[in-house]
Amino acid sequence: MALRDAREQLFDAAESILLRDGPSALTSRAVTTEAGCAKGVLHRHFADFDAFLAELVLDRVARVEASAATLRAAAGSGGVADHLAAALTDLFGSVAVAIVGLVTSRDELRARLRQSLPTGVPVLTQAAATIASYLAAERDLGRVAADADIDALAPTLIGAAHLLFADRTGAPPQDAAVRRVVATVMAGALVVP
Repeated sequence: MALRDAREQLFDAAESILLRDGPSALTSRAVTTEAGCAKGVLHRHFADFDAFLAELVLDRVARVEASAATLRAAAGSGGVADHLAAALTDLFGSVAVAIVGLVTSRDELRARLRQSLPTGVPVLTQAAATIASYLAAERDLGRVAADADIDALAPTLIGAAHLLFADRTGAPPQDAAVRRVVATVMAGALVVP
């Protein structure tokens, strides 16, 4: 079977496995079976399975970083809490929770990622930076209090949302639950017109 974009197909297959079965089910055989290709395809594009996983995580980190501009562009329009709730739902409704589990469960993967991402938990660290950037833009527009501790608010939002979405056995949290968490964390930081 010819693969048009083997890397993306393999990444998508790995993501499906992560979401469906969790990090412990992620093997090179499972990925290639899910992608519908021979095991050699993975090894033709990546030095080994941990190199594949590192590239998968870095690709997902890049996607989070790309979303920063979109969120920042929303500053000044709509509700701050609405934008934050939507961004958190988009982040954690994706593969982010499973990526965190993957990174924490594989020592070799963490070691490889430290070469590119020396601090923090991949995906979550970049998401916190995205949220902080957005909150700074809203603060500059006067919609977030001038004395708001953005460097504390952003990771608090990420951590609280992560806990909401971490249970992969149940349904994702309802929008109202995400908004309630955002409202609680942001209480006192939002400027009410």
